[in-house]
Amino acid sequence: MSTFLNSIWRGLLVAVLPLAMAGAAVVLMLIVVRPASAITYGEPDGNEHPYVGLAAFFDADGNFIHRCSGTLIAPRVFLTAGHCTYSGFGVVAARVWFDSEVTPETVPGYPFSGGVTGTPYAHPDFLKDFPNLSDVGVVYLDEPVEMETYGALPDLGVLDELATRRGPDYPYFTVVGYGRQSIKPELQVDRVRYQGTVSLINLGNAWTDGFNIQFTCNPGEGHGSGGVCFGDSGGPVFLGDTNIVVAVNSFVANFNCKGVGFAYRVDIANSQDFIDLFLEP
Repeated sequence: MSTFLNSIWRGLLVAVLPLAMAGAAVVLMLIVVRPASAITYGEPDGNEHPYVGLAAFFDADGNFIHRCSGTLIAPRVFLTAGHCTYSGFGVVAARVWFDSEVTPETVPGYPFSGGVTGTPYAHPDFLKDFPNLSDVGVVYLDEPVEMETYGALPDLGVLDELATRRGPDYPYFTVVGYGRQSIKPELQVDRVRYQGTVSLINLGNAWTDGFNIQFTCNPGEGHGSGGVCFGDSGGPVFLGDTNIVVAVNSFVANFNCKGVGFAYRVDIANSQDFIDLFLEP
C-alpha cells in the first residue's frame, strides 16, 4: 500500500477514535471504509463464547489508544486484527478481559488496571496491499489463561468450499464482539459481549479477491441477526455455531454500520503462517 494511503489510514484512526474507539480506517479507491466495531441488532452473548475478549491498547507512555475484540485460540494467544495491534499506530502494549460485561461495575479500573497484559503484534505485511491488507494480529499474553474451550483455526480453504453451497446449506456465520450495538436511531455503546448472525455475500470481488469475506450487516429485530460496527474490530467470524474462526472483523463501509461488512480471512496461508509463529509446537 502506498505511503499516501498509509498516512490517511493513520489520520482517520485519530479522527475516528473519539467516536468509535475502534481500530483504524482506510481510504481506498476514493471510498472511505471504516474499522469494524460492534454487534448491531444482535443479542447479549452471556457466557456462550467465553474465549472472546475485549482488548485495550496503549502507547509507550501508557496512554490508552483504542479498543478491539478478539478470540483466545490458545492459553497465551489472543487473535485479533492487524490494525488493532499495529506498532505504526503507536501500539506497544495491551490488556485483555474475558468478562461478558466490561463496565465500571464489573471491571473497576478499566482500561488501566486488571485484565491480562500482553504484547501486540501485527502481520508484517499489514497495509502493504489492497485487498490483501494482511489485517490479522496477535496479542501474546504475559500469563496463560486456562479455559475449557478455545477458539479454533479452520482448515485452509474452507470458505472456498462453503461458497459453492446453495439453499439451506448456504453458509452463515456468528459474529461476536464488544463494539457499538446501535448507531441510529439511538446510539448504544455498551462494553458488553454481543453476538449476531450474518450471511456470506462474496469472496471474489474487487474488495475481497480471496483475502476478505464480505457479509451482511442488515438490521434485525434485536433477536440475533445483525452485523458488526465500531468496536468489533478483530472480533471473530465463527463458522455457523462452531468455535472455528474463519475470519477477523476488519472494516465496514459506512458510519451507520449497515449494508455490508468485511473480515480478513483466517483460512488462508497468509494468516495461518503468521499465527503459527505464536502457537506452541
